[in-house]
Amino acid sequence: MSREFQPRCALSIARKELQHILRDPVSLIAALLVPVGLVLFFGFAIDFEVRHVDILVSDSDSSQLSRSLIDMFDKSGYFQVRPGRSIVRAAQALAEDRAKAVLIIPPQFQRDVLMRRPVTTQVMIDGADDRMAAIVLSYLAGLREAAARRLAGARPSPARLRSRFLFNEELNSRWFVLPGLFATTLGLFATLLPALAMAREWENGSMELLLCTPVRALDILFGKLGPYLVLFALDAAAMYALTRALFGLPFLGSHLVFAAATGLFLVANLLQGLAISVVTRSQRLAYQTSMQVVGSLPSLFLSGFVFPIEDMPRVFRWLTALLPSRWYIVIVRSAFLRAADLRTLTPPMAALVLLCVGFAAIAWSKFKMDLEP
Repeated sequence: MSREFQPRCALSIARKELQHILRDPVSLIAALLVPVGLVLFFGFAIDFEVRHVDILVSDSDSSQLSRSLIDMFDKSGYFQVRPGRSIVRAAQALAEDRAKAVLIIPPQFQRDVLMRRPVTTQVMIDGADDRMAAIVLSYLAGLREAAARRLAGARPSPARLRSRFLFNEELNSRWFVLPGLFATTLGLFATLLPALAMAREWENGSMELLLCTPVRALDILFGKLGPYLVLFALDAAAMYALTRALFGLPFLGSHLVFAAATGLFLVANLLQGLAISVVTRSQRLAYQTSMQVVGSLPSLFLSGFVFPIEDMPRVFRWLTALLPSRWYIVIVRSAFLRAADLRTLTPPMAALVLLCVGFAAIAWSKFKMDLEP
């Protein structure tokens, strides 16, 4: 039995695997269309920007300046003003979840402003949704200084703090979401489909027959994973085109470095799926492991897509290092928005290389045990 890698043998296995994929329309659609469709769907559906927050107004002054203040809220683009409510009714609407905030303007508001007396306007915010409450507070902070200048004619302080947002000046939340979707959807299917395909081989007994032939583990690894690598590379290209054309996501980095990182990411996930199939040898267990243990939930919540990894407990930060999507999200966001070069992206790319080696070692050791007499 030859112990050298045989390219012709690996190519033969790859050709056979491609035929299996083409004969199975479900697998072909799952490999080519579903990841692209998910990015397209969630790219439009997920938007962290909050607009038109319902705010009830209790105006006890009904003066020109109070109406001017209400007009500032209404024209800010962030609030949907619903005036004409008493304090009691406004608070009741807040308790019944018919509004997210209440603006209370006290009596004699205009007189106190014109006489330079301290004036307190109150905003009650629904704190049951802490994310929404934090967003409303950030909007109020921006309106506060503008209201002071407009209502009281206050001059700005000689020492002013000016903020400038780099890499995403408009704070477009889709520019933050799309790279995460790019990584999580691509990684999920690049792990799941090879795991199911290889597990099916074990269940049908065809893998044992293949292992009995003069074929080495490397031939099987390259032959089985090669077609999926090509398919998901096409997926990555389609997702890139969609995010650029439909969502206007800029790309400031190097396409060559990005392509190399994408290849590493795909290989890491394919090898992860292979390792899962070798260990489980059952489609049911392979599906559960790919989706629940390393798939959807970990990729969403532990990869940095939704929650910052820096804010997680230390043990979870260590666990995130085992997820290829955790490193690829850093690469995608940096390549699209930060114009990162190879030197900047070397640490996450090195982590992907280590994950490739680790997953390959798991699969290789198991194959080697099967090949030895």
